[in-house]
Amino acid sequence: MEQLKADETMAEKTELRQIKYLNNIIEQDHRNIKRIVKPMMGLKSFNSARRTLSGIEAMNMIRKGQVKGIRKGDNVTQAKFIEEIFGVSA
Repeated sequence: MEQLKADETMAEKTELRQIKYLNNIIEQDHRNIKRIVKPMMGLKSFNSARRTLSGIEAMNMIRKGQVKGIRKGDNVTQAKFIEEIFGVSA
């Protein structure tokens, strides 16, 4: 870790967590995404899979309120944001 920080490969603020359950939080966060993606495992190309997963991750972040200016649970603002970005009605 120290060598990676010295080489500036890793950000200086990066922490190594020795507590195992804290890493599980990340897996729990991806549980919903895995549930959505599992039925779609027949994606034909890498690029279509990458785009689909990026979209699912983005929608999950919007839904959880991780986008500045959009509160968690504010469905109207979330729909307006999606419409603004993609030009489609949500």
